[in-house]
Amino acid sequence: MEMLTQALERLFRERATPQVVRAIEDGRDDEALWSEITESGFLDLLLPEENGGAGVSLSEAFPSFLLAGLHAVPLPFVQTVLARAWLQAHGVEAPEGRIAIAGPETQQCADGGLVARGVAFGKVADWVLAQFDALRVLLPADSARVEGEQVRGSLSADFHWASLPGAALIVSYTEGNVSPVALGAAALAPLMAGAARQALDMTLTHVAERQQFGRPIAQFQAVQSQVSVMAERVWAMRMAARLAFHASGVMPSPVRTALAKARCSEAAVQVADIAHALHGAIGITEEYDLQLYTRRLREWRRTSGSEAWWARELGSALQASQGSVLDFIIANTQAAA
Repeated sequence: MEMLTQALERLFRERATPQVVRAIEDGRDDEALWSEITESGFLDLLLPEENGGAGVSLSEAFPSFLLAGLHAVPLPFVQTVLARAWLQAHGVEAPEGRIAIAGPETQQCADGGLVARGVAFGKVADWVLAQFDALRVLLPADSARVEGEQVRGSLSADFHWASLPGAALIVSYTEGNVSPVALGAAALAPLMAGAARQALDMTLTHVAERQQFGRPIAQFQAVQSQVSVMAERVWAMRMAARLAFHASGVMPSPVRTALAKARCSEAAVQVADIAHALHGAIGITEEYDLQLYTRRLREWRRTSGSEAWWARELGSALQASQGSVLDFIIANTQAAA
């Protein structure tokens, strides 16, 4: 698996450069990058070997998912990998193309219309995996009215389907399985952890090089204090995301996903704030790469459910367990340990 991760890191480093990321955010051609990713075979990372995949477990694939956040890959790579495995597990053959995953902000209208709001990577997706009450369905993006967020560089979008498209792939609802909502949140956790790590690395480099009063600002106690808080949050995000993906199979744990998304969303704003504070004026410029990561942290914080939304889900799961808080924690972390 290490060789696969190294190959993917090289692909992202060479093809998903900051210049390419900016170009795709500006609406320019993204087909070249997606073709490279598709031809690499990494989209079927989680599929069994008999189905043409690599047979990699979710736990083994986690470092590869971190890389997409670390390089600010502007396409739904992690979402597509997870969605393809999810569809295969439900007996549905995944179509070609990029798959985005809708969060909890979906609505099935009385007139038969379907609405999915705030879908991460919606602007560059070919399909949207979503849940509308008991309906789990893969919807073609080109059949919807798409409204992008009016935020510079955002790739999230709102989708409005007048009715269920004929090309939609309906997946039967199965109680107890991982829902598309949880799958979308799980996909964002390593992306957020990777983006936070890159923001930390850039901050460490900057404070070591930036001189003030004749010495690097990294030597000032106030700066060291902020860096330590930032590092603490970044590694907490990574540990939480890792916990959600600690599984021998290919589906994340719903409860640990709730914990991961809640923790990553909670820490995202503080990580972004400290990064910009320590960079000073240069940190807010478009030409400097820091904003590629801090923008994503702020946007993904509320996408697929904010920390408050997932905290409520955790609370509901705890109440349903009918045991003590300690019993709940042990039951949901024992397998990961």
